[in-house]
Amino acid sequence: MIVKIGERRWIKARSADLEEDYVEKGAKAAAEDQKIIKVKVHRKKQEPSAALFSQKDIRRFVTEFVASWIRGDITIRFPTAAELAKKTPLAIAFPTDPSVNAELKIKEHYVDLLSICAGIKPVTPEEQEKAVAETFKMLLMFRSANRIEGKIISNDLEKRVEELEKTVKTQSTLVEQITGFLFKEKK
Repeated sequence: MIVKIGERRWIKARSADLEEDYVEKGAKAAAEDQKIIKVKVHRKKQEPSAALFSQKDIRRFVTEFVASWIRGDITIRFPTAAELAKKTPLAIAFPTDPSVNAELKIKEHYVDLLSICAGIKPVTPEEQEKAVAETFKMLLMFRSANRIEGKIISNDLEKRVEELEKTVKTQSTLVEQITGFLFKEKK
């Protein structure tokens, strides 16, 4: 039997261990067979995720967080070696060897993650998504521990400027109308 998927023709064949397999059949051999079945492949519709944030949202948060840190809009107070010596959520999140300078190790880990996220360090797409997810976890951890000082500024500056321009235009129209009513000529 031949199965047609798109423009390719496949023939059902049995392998040595009796498993059915589809092997691409040449055009000449396919023309000889008369029994052709057309197959439509229906993809399953993805069910909506119950997650609060999509991967795109998480990526946007991480981008804004990193950009704000690079610009100097926020300051991250990384844990000190003394803080890491205690059994805290930070010590669990960053397991360290006591003989190594733990404070420097965390900063190196953070910069390494940012290098992966930015694409400076070549990695696979899966490793890059993992780095984005880990950076997001660090963002949550630093925020919950009040270790971020300053404001994370959103990247959608153009949108904010457009909104400000609309507001100024509306206000200037209102000012013109008010001045027109106040200084209206009397008849």
